[in-house]
Amino acid sequence: MEVFVKLQTKYFGEIDYEAGDVLSFPAGLFGFEEEHEFLLLPFEGSAGSLLCFQSTQTPALAFVAMDPFSLSPDYAPVLQPRELKDLGVQDSQELGFYVLCVVKRPVSDSTVNLKCPIAIHPDTRVARQVILESDAYEMRHPLAQFRTEEGAVC
Repeated sequence: MEVFVKLQTKYFGEIDYEAGDVLSFPAGLFGFEEEHEFLLLPFEGSAGSLLCFQSTQTPALAFVAMDPFSLSPDYAPVLQPRELKDLGVQDSQELGFYVLCVVKRPVSDSTVNLKCPIAIHPDTRVARQVILESDAYEMRHPLAQFRTEEGAVC
């Protein structure tokens, strides 16, 4: 039997969710180590590329996130052996990835953190924010540098 929990969210009003929808962050997020459970909620009309990590513990706490592959199809995060072990996988390609976005006005001034993605094991729903050792990615990559084929800012 499905048991729904009600949650007042920062961006979506009151929602219902099931325990199986929760992502577990054993180490929390950087700067929010006490926050261990989040829902990953898509923003309407974003086709799944713009999402929100909504805390289940603190309703006012939510982070805007993006699918990094929608911005840069060649994005290739590689985790360290310890991080892979903590997530229960052998290879980074077994994981899903999202990057946090700092939304500014105008939106073209917004940035995404490609250096510290959130890695999610799709089966166990265990997640971890990591710091990539590669110098190829920045913590504040301007969103305006990613353009669609039509030339519009993502």
